Amino acid sequence: MASSLAMDLRHLSHLLAVVEHRSFSAAARAMHTVQSNVSTHVAKLEKELGTVLIDRHSMQPTAEGHAVVERARRIRTELQSIEDDIVSMRHEVAGEVHIGCIGTTGRWMATPLLGELSKRHPALRPILVDATTTSLIPRVLNGDLDMAVVNTPAVETGLVTEALFDEERIVMTPKDHPLADAGTITVAELANHPVMLPPVGTIFRDAIDQELQTIGAHLEAAAEVDGLRLLASLAYQGYAPALLPASAVSGYPEGDWSLVHVDGLARRSVGLVRNRRTNPSMPVLATRDALHEVIRKIAPHQPGIHVTLEP
Repeated sequence: MASSLAMDLRHLSHLLAVVEHRSFSAAARAMHTVQSNVSTHVAKLEKELGTVLIDRHSMQPTAEGHAVVERARRIRTELQSIEDDIVSMRHEVAGEVHIGCIGTTGRWMATPLLGELSKRHPALRPILVDATTTSLIPRVLNGDLDMAVVNTPAVETGLVTEALFDEERIVMTPKDHPLADAGTITVAELANHPVMLPPVGTIFRDAIDQELQTIGAHLEAAAEVDGLRLLASLAYQGYAPALLPASAVSGYPEGDWSLVHVDGLARRSVGLVRNRRTNPSMPVLATRDALHEVIRKIAPHQPGIHVTLEP
């Protein structure tokens, strides 16, 4: 086997393109080249390593291919970080930063974060990705995202996690509902009223059910809605009360709805994760600093949000 020091980086980039676009032809289109060129680069890499990296029938990486792809993604990230660091050192902080964020937090965080980055680093190009924690964490691990705001704890060993804030589980209810003027209720009082919930099998619902089971309580679902923002929208429109994380109700204008705090339910934690195996570039660090500033300034003014970010 040839020394890895002689490995052509172009071989790795073509391999990644095939894996990410799931065919040689699609990879060629994405790289603005011909299919034979992509095939040649992948074949040369396989010859150099002495193993098959792509199953030509399923177009999935082999076991060896997965190992190479994982490292190749980290190499790609580090190479981009080198370029971004040098540009940032010579001029101003510049480059792309890919930031994932759960949608409920994005409701109140995205606009001030983009504004803060634009003010501090106008040459920086933030790219926001709205998705669930379950979807975001693999993308941080494979290098698609530089960081992500997710529900924690994140148990994957390949992640570094920083606490940002905890959020209460609260009830958003129409003004004409019996709970509307309660202010704060117990779990037992909540159990006397049907409330909209996410379906069983979602992280938020399962955590609630497990917690209630330990105290012998049960909630009746007025409706099950897969999507916390849709759930909040239905409650805002007056369909029925909804049990939600505090972030989900942020940003709604005042109207015919009320927030009710629930004593006895644990708070949901939200944190910032990044890949432990890569060193963050200057643009990534600058973005993280701006996000910290936004959390410190904005989060305390959101109902039911309690900042846990270290000073």
